[in-house]
Amino acid sequence: MSACGGGGDGTDGARAGRAFGAATPSASPPILITPAHGARAVRPDSRVVVTARRGTLHRVVVRAADGTRAPGRMSSDRRTWRTRWTLRPGTVYTVDSTGVEQGRPTAATARFATLRPQAAFGVADVAPRPGEVVGVGMPIIVTFDRPVADRAAVERSLELRMSRPVVGAWRWLDGRRVVFRPRRFWPTGQRVRLIAHTAGVRAAPGVYGRADRAVGFRVGPARISTVDVPRHRMTVRVNGRVVRSVGISAGKGGARKYTTTSGVHLTMGKADPVIMSSAWMGVTDRDDPRYYKKKVRHAVQISASGEYVHAAPWSVRAQGRENVSHGCVNASPEFARWFFGETLRGDVVTIIGTNRPLEWNNGWGYWQLPWRVWQAGSALKRPVRPGRL
Repeated sequence: MSACGGGGDGTDGARAGRAFGAATPSASPPILITPAHGARAVRPDSRVVVTARRGTLHRVVVRAADGTRAPGRMSSDRRTWRTRWTLRPGTVYTVDSTGVEQGRPTAATARFATLRPQAAFGVADVAPRPGEVVGVGMPIIVTFDRPVADRAAVERSLELRMSRPVVGAWRWLDGRRVVFRPRRFWPTGQRVRLIAHTAGVRAAPGVYGRADRAVGFRVGPARISTVDVPRHRMTVRVNGRVVRSVGISAGKGGARKYTTTSGVHLTMGKADPVIMSSAWMGVTDRDDPRYYKKKVRHAVQISASGEYVHAAPWSVRAQGRENVSHGCVNASPEFARWFFGETLRGDVVTIIGTNRPLEWNNGWGYWQLPWRVWQAGSALKRPVRPGRL
């Protein structure tokens, strides 16, 4: 179907709106509006296109029944105007346009209704949270409430604006989740706004977006930590300056499950306390020598497989000397409390020196993928060049 299709036969959903009166007939009106006046069950992903057949356009306004305007763009020659994003489903729109033909004013008006879809989808969750201050490695994670078949259409609706625009790309994890990562870590102090123009986007046959969603956040200081497992040391840098360097104890190894993963981790969250047990490796029998269950203080999560930087008063003697943990980064209570208090979601923790690499999809291990590989996961197969806030 043409992107400018003005009607529908109802196969994508029930007809919306009511019958409209016919426009005043004209053999060749100077301004043409698509969809036509009186059109019903118009697909929301159709564009409103206003064309000056003769002369130029002066002003075009497209309004929903509640007064909300649909943004659009005028061509450089002022002969054509078209909506930028999709329309809301089940909504009546009015188009008012004015122009000039040989020095005389012209005008045209149309009224049409978009279809009511068989089903709708929406944004279920966005990370970061609105107003959150995050670390320089923080991804933008958009989760939808139902599977997306037309990933390209949905990805195209995701607009990013930044105070200091940087190149990045979206990558789909599955049918419900898509993640944005800049090519390099975010600049400190960056302000970012995501606008998901999903209202009216056709995600699958008969399924259209029900509403838009907008989230803004800010990037904090560049807090980047390095955990050197062979040297049993963790060094924290803020904006390039070393602020702490302490002895730690990492995974004792001997088996993959006890080996701390090497690679670029991101802090995913934190809690105080966290109950840790051996159930993750299938050990729940208290008589099993491998059994444990501990209340752990000041725990900062860095992977989905259960790795944390946390207080470990029981291993203080080993910290800086040997690795004795089940895979976490054990630290002194004093340092763990400080690190817990300073940490933002999306701070970087790079671990080096083990033979178990962090999988890119283990938690937020997205920086493990080279840029070209990351970008290949985009449905549009191209980088995003955001606009300016």
